[in-house]
Amino acid sequence: MGKGTSLIYCDSTDIGRRRSNNQDSKAVLPPSSPQQYRARGWMFLVADGMGAHAAGEEASRIAAERVPLVYEKTANRSPPLALRRSLEQINGEINSKGESSAAFKGMGTTCTTLVILPRGALVGHIGDSRAYRIRGRTIEQLSRDHSLVWELESAGGLSREQAAGAAPKNIITRSMGPHPHVEVDLEGPFPIEDGDIFLLCSDGLSGQATDEEIGLLAAELEPRAAAAALIGLALVRGAPDNITVIVARAGAEEQTKTSSSDEPWPLSDEPVAASGAATVPWKWLAVAGVSLFAGLVLFGLWSNPDSKANATLSAIYMFAAGGAALTFVGALLAAFLGFLAPPAGDGRVLAPGRQLGKGPYRTYSCAATEPLVEGILGSIEAAAHGLADADRERTVTILARARHNAAEHAFHEATMAAAEALAIYTRSVEASRTDETVRSHAPRPRGDS
Repeated sequence: MGKGTSLIYCDSTDIGRRRSNNQDSKAVLPPSSPQQYRARGWMFLVADGMGAHAAGEEASRIAAERVPLVYEKTANRSPPLALRRSLEQINGEINSKGESSAAFKGMGTTCTTLVILPRGALVGHIGDSRAYRIRGRTIEQLSRDHSLVWELESAGGLSREQAAGAAPKNIITRSMGPHPHVEVDLEGPFPIEDGDIFLLCSDGLSGQATDEEIGLLAAELEPRAAAAALIGLALVRGAPDNITVIVARAGAEEQTKTSSSDEPWPLSDEPVAASGAATVPWKWLAVAGVSLFAGLVLFGLWSNPDSKANATLSAIYMFAAGGAALTFVGALLAAFLGFLAPPAGDGRVLAPGRQLGKGPYRTYSCAATEPLVEGILGSIEAAAHGLADADRERTVTILARARHNAAEHAFHEATMAAAEALAIYTRSVEASRTDETVRSHAPRPRGDS
């Protein structure tokens, strides 16, 4: 059983280019021991607040502080049940605060959580912040956007581009806080392999970078460098919203190991097994009764002197009676085993190897290609015109090297060069911010050097 000690991650957030405050929040709850990892795993969370003035910032802050705390306190429940209950409880707390103050009226937040467990990766989700898994050269979106654009695409038969053009991108259909009760999406657990990368982000990133670009940078770079490069890419493209990203790479200790002896996960607080008598297997008893009756009738026909005079008819009756007798015995045995089976009970459970939800919802190749790399380099080049002379000249030199590497299909080197150029631009943006501007929160790498 894994210990959960080989995972490395980095979480980072930035105010962006056009906002006066950061309404995004994030949280990481690491296990303190192998026993705690097996009980409740790692938890990662991204929340994107909404509401006038400080309301959205307060809503996301509450989600980031309270959801991990409540999840940890209810770890005696199964992970999916504890995750659902913690999201539902904090939704109620945010709603109560919004209802108690005019300044916070109607405040809300998205909340996307990822829990890494020995049995796999579990996602709890409300809103349009996203959870991805990158495996090899494939990126999968594990969460479903609760947005008008997504609904138009899935229900109206529209393409992604058509749906995006038919509705504003910022209209979400579900969030935490505006209503006393909220429906929580649970997805997974998704199997984890050594080297799998999980990424959570607000729409400040997913709105500025394609899934393929996100997958490329996350796959080619270490978590700390990937988080910085992804925020840098959003910045060079204007960053109209706050940007938050968590990149976590699983190791050998997090690789999924399931066994048929694993206990099922209860999905409700109802008792899993009822205390009454076992359920009567009426279906098999009915089959046994019909088979017995048919066998007796056929035996009677076979033993009739008139039937025995016809050899062919006698053989048919004999074989049919034998088949009915075998069916009777089999049905009786199935009924007997049904009596021995434990009662089903009122509670629902998730058996080992089974999954909740319908994810992954989207899958794309994020294999490095010249056009994919050039899309990133072109954005950097366009933004570099606003840099100081020395930074611009250095960036131009780096971009030339990156394009040469891409032409030679040295894509890892090209991606590293792109990250270097993005870092120059990010430092320039940070240096231009005044003391009155809300600065980005420093990234917090864990587990990598």
